Formats: sequence, structure tokens, C-alpha cells
Amino acid sequence: MTGQEDQGPSSLSRPDSPDVVGASAPPLLLGTYTPKIDAKGRMALPAKFRSRLGAGLVMARGQERCVYLLPADEFRRIALRIQRTSMGNRAAREYLRVFLSGAVDQEPDKQGRVLVPTMLREYARLGQSVVVIGVGTRAEIWDQEAWQAYLSSKEQGYADIADDVLPEMDF
Repeated sequence: MTGQEDQGPSSLSRPDSPDVVGASAPPLLLGTYTPKIDAKGRMALPAKFRSRLGAGLVMARGQERCVYLLPADEFRRIALRIQRTSMGNRAAREYLRVFLSGAVDQEPDKQGRVLVPTMLREYARLGQSVVVIGVGTRAEIWDQEAWQAYLSSKEQGYADIADDVLPEMDF
């Protein structure tokens, strides 16, 4: 199965949409996709993400053993924010070391593929079948079985904590 799973067009994912606040708002990455990683370690980026990620992107170690896919500008913003506190904060220094030492600049080829480096494939335990999910200003690459297990374990909690995580809003 390839492509996006049951996601329709959304004005939230278009930078020119009136729903997006600020002209310099980062692209919004949404949805779930199931590309494959080939024998050379290459993965086709979801078509909807290609223009939003831009010509350059950064892959880095993510939380819960996934790989983060970030537009270069968003990666820079995150790294600078962590770095501002790193000299006086031991936890921030340690996080920054692990985060930046596992980060790799990537440029998609003409077919929209990127190489997922061996180090990151091993870290996230990625096999041939992966899931790429949009998580707002970043995407995450998960091993397909690991993602299904994670999602199953979090579904009830998702409903239970909604009131704690989301402020009171009119939907």
C-alpha cells in the first residue's frame, strides 16, 4: 500500500491559506503514508511533502525510535533554540549532542527519493516497510510494525487526555 491513507485536501496544509497565521509560518505536514525503503536505503518522500520540505531537509534521531524529517529552516530553528540553553543546562547539552550527532542533511533526487542513512535506519530499526507520518512542522519515519504497536497502545490514552492537552476550544 502506498500513498496517503484517506486524507483529503486541507487548507491547513497550504502556506497560502488564510488559516495559516503569519507569512513565515513553517509548512504543515499532515497525514500517514506507507512508502518502502529499497535495498540501497532510499525512500520516496510522500508527494505532498516534497514541496513543503523544500530542496533541502534534515533527518535526525527522533523520540520513541523514529527518524525526524524536518525542513532545513525548522531544523535550524530547533537546534538554535536548544543551543541557547545548552551551556548552562546539562540535559540540554546532552540532548543537543545526541540530536546533532545523528542529524544528516539530505536533498531529494529527481524522483523525490532520499537516502535514509544506515545509522538512522539502525537507530529506528527500520525495515523495508515504513510509515511516514506528518506531525505538524516535521514528519516522522517509523518501522511499520513499531508504528502500529505504538498507535494501538496510545489510542485509548488519546481520548482520555484530550481535555488535558487541548485547551477549551470551539470545534
